[in-house]
Amino acid sequence: MNEPCSEAVQDCYMSDLKKPTLKEVKVWPHTGRSHSSSSGVSFSCPHVYLWLSLLCLIGSLLGHPQCLDYGPPFQPPFHLEFCSAYENFGCCDQERDNSIAAKYWDIMDYIDPKGHKLCGTYIKDILCQECSPYAAHLYDAENLRTPLRNLPGLCFDYCSKFHFNCRSAISLLMSDKHIQECHETNKTCFCDLLHLHDEDYCFPNVLKSTALNRNLGSVVEDRKGCLQLCLTEVANGLRNPVLMVHANDRTHRMFVAEQVGVIWVYLPDGSRLEEPFLDIRSIVLATPWIGDERGFLGMAFHPKYRYNGKFYIYYSYMDKNRVEKIRISELKVLASDVNKADPLSERNLLELEEPAANHNGGQLLFGVDGYMYLFTGDGGKAGDPFGKFGNAQNKSTLLGKVLRIDVDGKSPDGKPYRIPSDNPFVSDPKARHEVYAYGVRNMWRCAVDRGDPVTKKGRGRIFCGDVGQNRFEEIDIIVKGGNYGWRAKEGFECYDTKLCRNSSLDDILPIFAYGRNVGKSVTGGYVYRGCESPNLNGLYLFGDFMNGRLMALQEDEKTKKWKKQDICIGSTRACAFPGLISSYSKFIISFAEDEAGELYFMSTSYASAYAPHGSLYKFVDPARRAPPGKCKYKPVPVKTKSKRIPFVPRAKTVLELLNEPSTTEPPKKSSTPTAAIPTVSSKKAKKAPFTKIKASTVKPAPSGKKRLKIKPEAKPPKPKEEEKVACISRTAPALAEKKSSHRTRTKNLLPPKKALLAKEKLEKRRKQSR
Repeated sequence: MNEPCSEAVQDCYMSDLKKPTLKEVKVWPHTGRSHSSSSGVSFSCPHVYLWLSLLCLIGSLLGHPQCLDYGPPFQPPFHLEFCSAYENFGCCDQERDNSIAAKYWDIMDYIDPKGHKLCGTYIKDILCQECSPYAAHLYDAENLRTPLRNLPGLCFDYCSKFHFNCRSAISLLMSDKHIQECHETNKTCFCDLLHLHDEDYCFPNVLKSTALNRNLGSVVEDRKGCLQLCLTEVANGLRNPVLMVHANDRTHRMFVAEQVGVIWVYLPDGSRLEEPFLDIRSIVLATPWIGDERGFLGMAFHPKYRYNGKFYIYYSYMDKNRVEKIRISELKVLASDVNKADPLSERNLLELEEPAANHNGGQLLFGVDGYMYLFTGDGGKAGDPFGKFGNAQNKSTLLGKVLRIDVDGKSPDGKPYRIPSDNPFVSDPKARHEVYAYGVRNMWRCAVDRGDPVTKKGRGRIFCGDVGQNRFEEIDIIVKGGNYGWRAKEGFECYDTKLCRNSSLDDILPIFAYGRNVGKSVTGGYVYRGCESPNLNGLYLFGDFMNGRLMALQEDEKTKKWKKQDICIGSTRACAFPGLISSYSKFIISFAEDEAGELYFMSTSYASAYAPHGSLYKFVDPARRAPPGKCKYKPVPVKTKSKRIPFVPRAKTVLELLNEPSTTEPPKKSSTPTAAIPTVSSKKAKKAPFTKIKASTVKPAPSGKKRLKIKPEAKPPKPKEEEKVACISRTAPALAEKKSSHRTRTKNLLPPKKALLAKEKLEKRRKQSR
């Protein structure tokens, strides 16, 4: 059904692109004007109905919790004295709350005592909508390129009562001349401008909606229980990025390694150094074969890297006798350049001969005990066919194991590392003393849990994803001396029936396992312990290499069992924030954690070590963030000798996709005036300048604090349904200013000197309240 478009609505559209200037207040009592436009002209616009409907659809997609700074809402760290309705969850911290309170009292100083009682609650509620979890939707701030409303979207009935009771106070809330002209004209014109097409989101309906407030602030789940998370693109053009690590040196640099044997340095500003940190392509054994597991596989910085400059790498190579091996070695950073490693400083710690090209392991990490943990594969082929029980169950070999060594010492027998005295098998003459746990097939990506930021619960646990044979993939927590069952078991089930029935197996069961209906090759992840997304604290995020599935595990505190939930990326509604993207490359290679504890993953669209199609993505929870300022850190500055290459994103953001040109044919030109509804392409949008208008701009009242007299009518007239507009364009450019058809009210203008004094007085109050 086509709704009439009032000429008054078009003329009064609040599309100022400049910050309003302070002017004198024009005050006059309610005179009971009719609800027609000033000119008495209205017209129908059926030819723009399709465009308006499309815009309404986009608007409804963008209706989600979001603040005026374009970020998700948060839980204020301190009690809010003024806008206390939003002290548990919203968009204001204590400082912002105090600022809004100061604006309120500035306004109320110019209203008489009767007006205080009649309008105080209205004005407070309207000002406090900046604190609403849905503030961005109420103020049209979801899209960076649309003008910000001066006043929030009000439900029509509420707006009608507000206009009827407090019409004279409206000019104190904002300085938009179009709205002022509109509210002077009639109530319908004014309320149509503040109208939101989605009635559930306008104030105060947004507070009453069960659907919108049921799980407000929690991780969003779809009907199937899939967690709705979002991504930002951090890096691209990488050749099978196998890992990202940080040096824990407070520089917040990220070191990203490619499978071919190149390590790049990414700085906190997102740029990459042109020269690599390390390039050992001439040594690393890597091929362009799709799915080849050999190459540069692991890296870890020494816990005291800030002082000794040491780090460790794990890679495949071929010796002079053409025997394929795994090498774990130590290197140092150059004394002359903190962003360059010294390739001549390599010191071999351990070499293992690989019987086959697959199952090479590759994880290196340091535990909270300061020792290095190494994760080796079972030697390859299928079913661990080496020896009577396979390599994984044979404690006299280092394949298929979790090893623990002390890189700061040397063994009496000449090894370039020391065996920790509390390793579980140091007294077993038939076992290698480096073995910390055994019975693993090919653990691909393990991580140490930092522990809860407050209680430190969980700190030190090591989570691993162990790739299965042909039935199950599993997630394990490593324990000292544990037997993880391979090749007797795969997941929770028997693989080698004879070994599985052995009563001496005493294996450690995985915390979670999944079959081929879920995925085919697990990629282990991390427990989230960062600051920016508090909802994710304690969730173990991981994925599947083959099908690109992202998943999360959460431990039940009572049963100690882990529950799996899928992670869905790319919901248009949930991820409609600036900078967030809706897609990622399919093959998930690895997960990562930065120095601040935020989580990432790396994936590629073509799983070849030489294909530059890999990207690095960061997880973002769109439902809730930390309070502003809580997660700020100051990186230690680093001198860079290499050229910085700025990051250029390739993936389109959700907002860019929504702003792409529509395939619908534009309406034909008509002599009948209509509201402009442009569709901006993403390329042009990047160049288009824009300015946001601050919400709830307080307009100065006359000098001398002359109080306004609020005179309501005896009975508010009922709004006419046919005068409501279904959807007003909020992407229209600023309309050309037109001369008001209203009479100039010279009687209400103050002398220039008094107006100037009032202006200066209010500016002084504002500065004091900041």
